[in-house]
Amino acid sequence: MSQILDAPLVFGLLPAVLSGLGGLAGVALLARRSRSWWTRVVPGLAAGAAIASLLLAWVVDEVWRPFPDSLPWRVAAWLGVGLFALALAVASFWGSTWWRRGGAVLAALLVVGTCAVKINAFYGEFPTLRTALGLPTADEVAFAQNAAWVSSPFRGRPGQPLEEGWAPPATMPSHGVISQVWIPPTVSGFASRDAYVYLPPAYLTQHRPLLPVVVLLHGQPGAPVDWVAGGQIAAMMDAFAAAHHGLAPVVVDADDTGTEMGNPLCLDSALGNSETYLTVDVPNWIKDTLQVDQDTRHWAVAGFSYGGTCSLQLALRRPDLYPTFIDISGQTEPTLGDRERTVNAAFGGDEAKFRQVNPFDELAARKYPGTAGMITAGHADSEYLPQQQKVYAVASSAGLDVHWLEVPGGHTWQAWGAGLQQSLDWLAQRTGLIAS
Repeated sequence: MSQILDAPLVFGLLPAVLSGLGGLAGVALLARRSRSWWTRVVPGLAAGAAIASLLLAWVVDEVWRPFPDSLPWRVAAWLGVGLFALALAVASFWGSTWWRRGGAVLAALLVVGTCAVKINAFYGEFPTLRTALGLPTADEVAFAQNAAWVSSPFRGRPGQPLEEGWAPPATMPSHGVISQVWIPPTVSGFASRDAYVYLPPAYLTQHRPLLPVVVLLHGQPGAPVDWVAGGQIAAMMDAFAAAHHGLAPVVVDADDTGTEMGNPLCLDSALGNSETYLTVDVPNWIKDTLQVDQDTRHWAVAGFSYGGTCSLQLALRRPDLYPTFIDISGQTEPTLGDRERTVNAAFGGDEAKFRQVNPFDELAARKYPGTAGMITAGHADSEYLPQQQKVYAVASSAGLDVHWLEVPGGHTWQAWGAGLQQSLDWLAQRTGLIAS
């Protein structure tokens, strides 16, 4: 059963089988001998589905605007195919027997399932059936199981990378663990959801080293579990740890939006105190609950899309707390879609207040001598790649120590995961974990 749940859902046998069944189901829905079926019903339903999908995309992008990203044409096209299949199933009801009607419903569901698989393949949100069903990962454990502090942690040599002098004990496990936790919004009052914590193999020993911390941020729409499911953060960090004697950063996937569709702009405003949550409540919880390096010079923040923009914001707002950042596929500024809407909703129309917390304005107003960042995007990301190039140019011109990384993929997990994975060595050097 575990092998089935963990079978890849983006590529491989399972999505191929589902796509094949969906294709056969689509043929079955279309199969008719009537001339009017092919000359009137099928063209009419196809046109209706196309119009409905375009209308849906317009409503999402221009009216509802739950997130600043536009709906990709490929996603809209697969939505249209799903609507077409449902319409064909309904049209098949007239003059059919009960068993043909049941078959039409089953066929439509198979086509809709195939569309869902194709949309998921575009984003890479659910890499396995387990993640799509919302089931815990195989390596998820109760946090209390590893919460106890050890009496003699390994601190390393002053001024030397932590890896220097560290000898993993024979009892060290080969893999880290993931735990789901709630980080209370004690000071901010932010409506936070459960976070996820990754503890590497070295942390799970009785002589654990005091490891650096990475706070990971998700996109919008999204949730902290996205880095666990779509980002496969445990496997990524386990691979890094395997190459470094069990050492890897402790990772905290914190909630940065409060709800799936929420967009508090990573600021304290009328939309919620997300900045205080991420700069006060989350760090306080980490220091009080996790036995890690308490020196925040060895901490970092990273995120993708909305979370990438947020990472840049936090690094500029609190360079003492997050002197290292990775901005993956972020934007030029925090936004609800455009400047006017953002200023009106969050700051009551006062653009001066917005400029006080806008990254480009902050870069123009002050220097950040101890801060360094990685700015990355997918080369096929037509919307966010140009924005990231502008972020890199502005940050470089302002004297910020930034590095550019372009990876394969668009605005999907192909680019987001690679952006973090290919930045890990640089991040580990910056946070004092490994030698440069």
